[in-house]
Amino acid sequence: MADDRLEAYRGRRSRKSPEPEGRRRGSSRTAVFVVQEHQASTHHFDLRIEVDGVLKSWAVPKGPSTDPRDKRLAVAVEDHPLDYADFEGVIPEDAYGGGAVIVWDRGTYDNLTEKDGESRPVADALDDGHLMIALHGQKLTGGYALQRISGGERSKWLLIKMKDDEADARRRPTSTQPRSVVSGRTVKQVARTAHEDDD
Repeated sequence: MADDRLEAYRGRRSRKSPEPEGRRRGSSRTAVFVVQEHQASTHHFDLRIEVDGVLKSWAVPKGPSTDPRDKRLAVAVEDHPLDYADFEGVIPEDAYGGGAVIVWDRGTYDNLTEKDGESRPVADALDDGHLMIALHGQKLTGGYALQRISGGERSKWLLIKMKDDEADARRRPTSTQPRSVVSGRTVKQVARTAHEDDD
């Protein structure tokens, strides 16, 4: 099942790319999320959450916010393999717009979505177009809602911070905390390292 959902990912991945091929199987004991910063043809952040053995993914042009007043556009992209959650490096220009990628934040998440007083499975909530999750990351914590606003292959969603103890209208983590939680490097440093390796 996961293999079928990764067909679009594999079709776009360049054979020369250091990106994972997507051979990891199974699911984590606790569902994981990752936010990757991607300095591609258009700079953006990618939100990915583990659902049924793959990473459901959205491109978030402005990145996630900790301010509940911000409604951040999130455009659905193809599912990615679970091992993509650890990926940092430089993608060749012929795949995904190319460019450097870092693991900007990662951790686990809990499903907060309910219907009629009972927990709603994440996959069903996404099909319905409304998901609420609690993130347990190093930079992002607390509740976030994903609300679909248009359909189609590249459906558009809004990513909104829920009003809770972790909400903070003053924080600007995408600009004040630019380093990878894995390597400590910025996306620009990863890009520069790749250029130096080519010289």
